[in-house]
Amino acid sequence: MTERLRDKTALITGSTSNIGRAIAEAFAAEGAHVVVSGRDEARGAEVVAGIRASGGRADFVAADLDGSPEASRRLADRARQALGGRIDVLVNNAGVYPAPRTAGTDEKTFDRVYGVNVKAPFFLTAAVVPGMVAAGGGAIVNLGSWIARLGVPGGALYSSTKGALETLTRAWAAEFGPSGVRVNAVSPGVILPPSPEGTDPHPGEVMMNGTPAGTVGTPDAVAHAAVWLASEEARFVHGTVVDVDGGRTGVAVVAG
Repeated sequence: MTERLRDKTALITGSTSNIGRAIAEAFAAEGAHVVVSGRDEARGAEVVAGIRASGGRADFVAADLDGSPEASRRLADRARQALGGRIDVLVNNAGVYPAPRTAGTDEKTFDRVYGVNVKAPFFLTAAVVPGMVAAGGGAIVNLGSWIARLGVPGGALYSSTKGALETLTRAWAAEFGPSGVRVNAVSPGVILPPSPEGTDPHPGEVMMNGTPAGTVGTPDAVAHAAVWLASEEARFVHGTVVDVDGGRTGVAVVAG
């Protein structure tokens, strides 16, 4: 690796598995001291142990980001302590994906999804940005989704939260950019961990038929984009949503 994030500190929410874990591992490999965060302490400890075994720096901070300002502020405070007093990069990755159709969505489910996917990153960003500004700058990377711009049945609730987060990306870029805090987003497409050899194709493969990539992506593809957005290489990038979706949303799909 090139140590593009050398001497940087980073808080990555929802980083005990899948995309969040890949981002934490990639950040650490590039020299960042990372806080791995999530609800499952056993999985968090496993991620931290793996990063340390590879020579990286990582700590786990348990957090249940339910959308309350208190939960977000508590995570920000504990992460700063673990990282030596500052957070240079925030990755808002944590999210939940129940997918009932609109008529089958009750208020409790609606509030929970918006709490985790929108309110939590909103209040966490509010808690982290002042410290970034005081330190002279920072970077925020939000996780959007391809279905924020390409409707799928049963995706109304989740996709609307990701649409909100992509809108916040642009609004925050305007609000915080002049103070030295860059805000951008990654919009993953169909992303799956590498399948064990010999297993049957995942249903997600069908969604990628006719796309330029022709197959699903893996978490490391998203992680590489997040590293770039957090690094100095992207210092002139503000308010951008980077599609990492194999061309699913930006290119005409021709069924084979």
